Amino acid sequence: MKKILLLISLLLPSLMQSQNIKDVFINMPDSMCLLLTKNNRADFADFLESNMRAQVKNKFENMSEMKTLTKDYLLLETTSASTLQMKLLPVNDSVNVICAVETYNGPASDSHISFYSTDWKDLPMSDFITLPSVDVFLQVSDTIDIEKRNLALKKADMSLIKADLSPDSQTLIFTYTTIDYLDKDSSEELCSFLKTDPVVYEWRNGHFITK
Repeated sequence: MKKILLLISLLLPSLMQSQNIKDVFINMPDSMCLLLTKNNRADFADFLESNMRAQVKNKFENMSEMKTLTKDYLLLETTSASTLQMKLLPVNDSVNVICAVETYNGPASDSHISFYSTDWKDLPMSDFITLPSVDVFLQVSDTIDIEKRNLALKKADMSLIKADLSPDSQTLIFTYTTIDYLDKDSSEELCSFLKTDPVVYEWRNGHFITK
């Protein structure tokens, strides 16, 4: 009960905030957006509304570009090797939370997920999602050689997972990307034990669950 009351107290100020991702993004504290000023963030929306390429020079003198902006979703290419996605998600009829997905696109993509109130209070991720383990990406079959599968997994010294929010629906798609940084033979060996489809979560009743 205390946990629920704490979450409500954190979210209540959101009732007074705009429920449009553009305005929420523009009003993001500069301390949480080190690459872009408030003017930069406002320029993205202005460019898109004028049917122009939404590209600005960031604080590091490199280019950042907003690729997609809807009422409740945005996709920002922060650098040539990283992206930021944001989605407004309803907790109830009057309160939204922000789901933010930061992805680094190295040899293999890897994502970090955060949740915030619309006035940018940090919210516990565990209140909204249980992240998928490696096991959910593996095929389940009586014919699988478990010993060979485990040996293939051992060659991956880290687990990398890419997350993508949908601009059109309240879904979150997870893709196992560890195979992208392995050598060709190790990657092909591990791929033989993986499911072909990504793992899809759906937003229901204020949290993400497996679809």
